[in-house]
Amino acid sequence: MQRRRIFIEWLVAVVMAFLLVGSSQAKELGTHGFVDSDGVKLHYVTAGKGPLIVMIHGFPDYWYTWRNQMPTLAKNFQVVAYDQRGYNKSDQPEGVDNYKTEVLVADLLAVVDHFKQKKVIVVGHDWGGMVAWSFAMSHADRLDRLVILNLPHPNGLIRELANNPRQRRASGYARVFQTADAASKLTPELLAFWIKDDDARAKYVEAFGRSSIEGMLNYYKANFPREPYEVPDLELPKVKCSVLMFHGLDDTALLPGALNDTWKWVSKDLTLITIPAAGHFVQHDASDFVTRKMVGWLKE
Repeated sequence: MQRRRIFIEWLVAVVMAFLLVGSSQAKELGTHGFVDSDGVKLHYVTAGKGPLIVMIHGFPDYWYTWRNQMPTLAKNFQVVAYDQRGYNKSDQPEGVDNYKTEVLVADLLAVVDHFKQKKVIVVGHDWGGMVAWSFAMSHADRLDRLVILNLPHPNGLIRELANNPRQRRASGYARVFQTADAASKLTPELLAFWIKDDDARAKYVEAFGRSSIEGMLNYYKANFPREPYEVPDLELPKVKCSVLMFHGLDDTALLPGALNDTWKWVSKDLTLITIPAAGHFVQHDASDFVTRKMVGWLKE
């Protein structure tokens, strides 16, 4: 009986220590909450105090993609990273129309309004970058500054799709994602292929298991240009705030040619940082460099 009691006490102590470590790690990244966007519940994590920064992930990803940037940013800003609809703990509405760009921009606006600050700094990667560009063009009065990671301006991307065979070949995956049965061919494990760290990969597989793979692909079905690719006659509004762009030059999906002429579509200063040996997920491949440059630019 004595040995059994000692063993139970030891086991309880081990479990409690594990839980405390886990809770302290979660606390380091921030506090969890939810925002309502016209009936769709969006999950977020927030940390720090000060001017508002909202960070938006892309595909296939979730809020945790910003784990290397959030602690440093939170020293001077209130940082909010949220799961886009379809992902992780956010709602997963059915139907392609529920993933159109204007709906995703409305989600971002709902997050910004929830934190009751007049101006926001928006950081977006991949599809989060498309939402960020679109927000900058449609809600210029709410935007302080814009940070984009590996997502060229929409004008540059459609131009390259229309005129550059290499970009059309690089975008072949998007045409596959637009097919009706694409979601049935993907699993959480396949979607986490790009994660290099074993512990992080396990978290991603778990998050993707909670997500809607059909919802993820609806971003492509609703918004990615379809063949034949043509440059539209409609001229997009210029972005009126200062812009910082990072682009990993080893990105095999979004080629750097689409970056050309970005300065024509921004009415203020544009800072473009290209990073050799970094790929599409530049916030991971060059995390320390990206964090340092981002914080320096934001604190100027």
